[in-house]
Amino acid sequence: MNTPVVRALLYLDGVNVTFDGFRALRSLSLTVETGAMRAIIGPNGAGKTTMMDVITGKTKPDNGDVLFADGTVDLTRHDEASIAELGIGRKFQKPTVFESHTVADNVLLATAGPRGAFSSLWGARARVERERIDEALETVRLLAHRDRRAGELSHGQKQWLEIAMLLAQNPKLLLVDEPVAGMTDAETETTAELLREINRDHTVVVVEHDMSFVRALDCRVTCLHEGSVLAEGSIDTIASNERVIEVYLGR
Repeated sequence: MNTPVVRALLYLDGVNVTFDGFRALRSLSLTVETGAMRAIIGPNGAGKTTMMDVITGKTKPDNGDVLFADGTVDLTRHDEASIAELGIGRKFQKPTVFESHTVADNVLLATAGPRGAFSSLWGARARVERERIDEALETVRLLAHRDRRAGELSHGQKQWLEIAMLLAQNPKLLLVDEPVAGMTDAETETTAELLREINRDHTVVVVEHDMSFVRALDCRVTCLHEGSVLAEGSIDTIASNERVIEVYLGR
């Protein structure tokens, strides 16, 4: 099959995923341009997590195109580790930080890579510039906490630390899953600000249920339902869509 000509950082077309007879994704098509911010919304079971799993190589689709970097990379031919090396970083809903290590060393461990991270810690310290770590921490408002143990941070700060850990790897695409779940109103507002700031230099895809937060992101919104795109457009367009109200917002 000929690879389609693509002018987008991320391109999904006709993607299907079936689990034991259940169709999690149904001919899903999605395009995210380089430098864009995109919010993905939809009811539970809409396919949001499966879509992220396909992009990151955790789940292989039954069929369809999953292309990266203007169509030059077929992500279905790569595993999770190589996809991360290609420049796709993913932050899960629950933060996974090394609580007994300092905030700065968490970022350092992220740059050292997932395999043998602890054994690489002290050697990596000499190779990774302090400025690189501090730049990531400053972006997520944690520079003043660089020497604190990560376990001492609030839930929201741990979410920000995990974003900093991704930023230090300088990904081309950040996939962020429900970043404000469990956050205070102030932390939610700050998270919208820092993601908009990150979007100046990175393409960002955010999966989220908090519609006020999605509005604060001020970006294009895609609503998934039953494994495919139900509607797409501005937050106002999505919020006034009768089908979106029926299957998601009205519940």
